[in-house]
Amino acid sequence: MVRRSASTTITDVASHAGVSPATVSRVMNGRFLGEPSVAERVRAAADELGYSPSPLARSLALGETRTIAFLVPDLGNPAFQAVLSGLTKTAARDGYRVLIADSGESPDDEAPLALEIRRRCDSIVLCAPRMPEEQLLEIAPSLHPLVLINRPTPRISAPSLAIDYESGIQNIAHHLASLGHRHLVYLAGPERSVSNTYRLRGLESFERAVPELRIDRMPGGVRPEDGVAAAPAVQASGATAAIAYNDLVAVGLVNGLIERGVRVPEDVSVTGFDDIPFSRYTTPPLTTASVPHEELGVQAWRRLSALIGGTAPEHNVMFQPRVEVRGSTGPAPSAH
Repeated sequence: MVRRSASTTITDVASHAGVSPATVSRVMNGRFLGEPSVAERVRAAADELGYSPSPLARSLALGETRTIAFLVPDLGNPAFQAVLSGLTKTAARDGYRVLIADSGESPDDEAPLALEIRRRCDSIVLCAPRMPEEQLLEIAPSLHPLVLINRPTPRISAPSLAIDYESGIQNIAHHLASLGHRHLVYLAGPERSVSNTYRLRGLESFERAVPELRIDRMPGGVRPEDGVAAAPAVQASGATAAIAYNDLVAVGLVNGLIERGVRVPEDVSVTGFDDIPFSRYTTPPLTTASVPHEELGVQAWRRLSALIGGTAPEHNVMFQPRVEVRGSTGPAPSAH
């Protein structure tokens, strides 16, 4: 009887089965095209010796890692966590794992990070990349198979999933205008964020359509502390409603205003964007634009899986946000 050993190598199996190590490798990787009896002999030898190929060796032999990359600007944002959750769960059903890279909201770090992590994986999902268009065009050929989330561009041949931020923020502005608000303030997101650019376009279009409406632009950010920091400027502006770049900023703004004795929504209404899980549990609950972030992850894997398998991916999709009206918005003070 042959003793099983954790240190059994492919050479040991080859010697025991009377074949070459290359034959063992092909059998283990499902690429052996010779006599079935030889394959059976190799598998029997491997079983008897307790041998199983290392995942790394198998990946090298097959030219695949069964791992995909996910590059995100800020994994601390629950919206991006939801995208990752949908991607991870769906990919796992097909035997794939996800390797994550967080650029920390640094556009300059995105390209080198994307190129580095892509070398370790079979494909990559770029989620809301902040890098300039020309840089994205330059590195895209080195990243394929590639799926883009929240960065629609016809100049790159890759499946794209996005949110219609332009119409989404217009719907938010319309909700506030319907409550009698005529002076709003927008707390902007990162300057190099494409989704922030679409939000700004949406607000510009809305202003043209509703000339009696005034919308001030102010520096904001992406985190709760950015909203807290903006509270004095929002209060001083005299605006009766504020639209934050995202829910995290909105939550910070609400807290910052309340700390300054400003009532929400009696004095100032506040809205966010994303509908992250805890937005409905804040005090007051946050009015926001709801985005199906987890579904973005699910759909990203479906397209990436098609690319990996050499089939045509499904069509690009632009999701339409839905306004969720909650307690952080109310009639303009003069409309009481």
